[in-house]
Order: sequence, then C-alpha cells, then structure tokens
Amino acid sequence: MTHEWNAAEYEVLSAPMTGWGFDLLGRVLEDRPLGGSESAIDVGCGTGRVTELLLRHLPDGMVLAVDASGAMVEAARRRFAGDVRVRVEQVDLLRLEVQEPVDLILSTATFHWIKAHQRLFGRLAGALKPGGRLVAQCGGKGNISRVTRATEEVMGEERFRSRFEGWEDTKEYADPETTWERLEAAGFEEVETWTHEEPTRFGSVEELARYLKTVVLGRHLERLPEADHQPFADAVATKVAAVEDPPTMDYVRLNILATRGRET
Repeated sequence: MTHEWNAAEYEVLSAPMTGWGFDLLGRVLEDRPLGGSESAIDVGCGTGRVTELLLRHLPDGMVLAVDASGAMVEAARRRFAGDVRVRVEQVDLLRLEVQEPVDLILSTATFHWIKAHQRLFGRLAGALKPGGRLVAQCGGKGNISRVTRATEEVMGEERFRSRFEGWEDTKEYADPETTWERLEAAGFEEVETWTHEEPTRFGSVEELARYLKTVVLGRHLERLPEADHQPFADAVATKVAAVEDPPTMDYVRLNILATRGRET
C-alpha cells in the first residue's frame, strides 16, 4: 500500500532534501552540461521543488514528474499548471513505463522507500535511452540511525506496543557496493556510488517533532489513532534530542551516478 503524504507540510519542511539533490545535480552538470532540449524524468518528484530546479537547465526540454503519492502529484500539478514542458503523473515506480525513453533520470530522497532496488533499477534502465544518465541521491547505509533507534524504543513502550505487532520496516538504506552491483546487473555502465554524511540540526525538540511527523514517521503514524500521532512524534524527537544539543538527525546520503548501457 502506498503511503500518503501531507504535501503542504512536506513543501515547507523538505529544504534539506531539495538542497542535497540540487547540489548533486549541479556538480554533475558542471562536468557534463545539458544542451537544454533534453527529455527527463523526476522520479519521486514530491511537490515539484527539485523538478523546478531541473527545469532551469531545460528551457526547451520536457520533464515527466512522477510520484506514487496522490497528494504529492496534485501539489506538483498545481505548481506546474500552464507549463507545457512538464507532465505530472501518479506512478508506482516499480511499474514505471514510458512511451519514449529519456535522456536523464533524476531522483532525490526516494529510492530508500522502495525495498526492491534491483527491480527498480531495471525499470529505470528501461526508461532511459542508451547513453542516458541516472543521477540520484537517497538514504544510504547508516542513515538516521539515531531516529531509527529512538523510534524502535518508542514503538516498544506499553502505550504503543500493541499497535506495532508484526511491524516490518519497508525502507532500505543500501550501501554503495551493493548498489553498484545492482546497477551493473540492470544494464548500467560508468557507475559511481558513494555515501556522505549530512548532519541536520533543528532549533528545538518541537521543530524536530514536526519534521519527523511529516517526513519520517508517516508509515508508523498510519498504525496509530490520530490522537496519538503527536505524542508518538514528540516521544521520538525527545529521545533523539537527548543524544545531542541542538537536536540533530544523522543523515547519510547515498549518491548514484550511472549511464544506461549502449545497445550494440
């Protein structure tokens, strides 16, 4: 089942992910700039903030922005209403298909929400032209380990425990080596994968709780009655804040650059 998002809150709080993705894209395009008329897909477009940045490099190009969340898709459609360069679609990324392969796929903060990375990479390869590029960043091995530990502790508390019977985490924070192997198996060449740390600080426990509630804990909150959403987020944020002042999330980003193999 696809998790639904609070798109309005995500728009306000997603600056860290937007910035990291834009920085990666900027570094890549410094070495291999776009001509401006290419076609691209933004995989996991969210509300369209990164799509908007991508369009700066494609004044005569076309972008297909896709997301599995209906709320995100509606927000992105409102953002790009009237822009003929953009088409926004709700898509299960493991079933992604395109009529015409594209020159570039960009993705920010999305792949770790999908367990089946090998299948995902096969879909992405099929959506790229031979020689087309994949530029992506997502959570990597060790990502937000403080939040993960704190969340598991809160889930185990008596007031919440019964709600999480049979819980299975649907995220995957992959390491660079495994990701490299999966990309090559899917038909990619010139593969580069690496991780880097992005510690992200918050001004207060309340600010962190708001962020966690929207960006991180959505699947957990689906298990709880609405009255428990804020107490659960507050409890996790309090435990994270106890580790370091100011409250800090220990983000680890997995960076992915790859080229679709050329047909012979």
